[in-house]
Amino acid sequence: MPLSPDDLLTRLRERGIAYKLYEHEAVFTVEAMMAVCGDIAGAHTKNLFLRDGKKTYFLLTLQHDAQVDLKAFRAVLGARGGLSFASPDALREQLGVESGAVSPLAALNAAPGSVRVFIQDSLLEETRVNIHPLVSTRTLSLVPADLVEALRAEGHEPTPLTLPESAAA
Repeated sequence: MPLSPDDLLTRLRERGIAYKLYEHEAVFTVEAMMAVCGDIAGAHTKNLFLRDGKKTYFLLTLQHDAQVDLKAFRAVLGARGGLSFASPDALREQLGVESGAVSPLAALNAAPGSVRVFIQDSLLEETRVNIHPLVSTRTLSLVPADLVEALRAEGHEPTPLTLPESAAA
């Protein structure tokens, strides 16, 4: 059974991970998120749940304004075959969330190693990052090192990701 948002927050507190929690109306796109949450201090993110032709799953956390070129990401991720967005069913099965609530912390609902987690390298250099805690009506603001620690503690080693040149333009 997947973690609930409140279970996730409890797990973070138990690990001594400090965060700021913001409640807001549901947001389902980066544009809507920026309109509602853009004044929250820290880097805002967009999250992509992808799969390749061999059904390998990839969870990418990028700066909210990063350009997405799936062909360019293929080589960077080590994807085999075509790279596409995973289905809503796969999102529920693998990460236990609905579209609009994807976050790197959703990996905690996946078996270790079943989803490869990537975080844009520039986000790791920020003072704070803002992500959803498994629901699109809340935003968590936390230190990037704490995000990485929360993932590692659950068996998910995030890989820093440099945007491919075509996506960085």
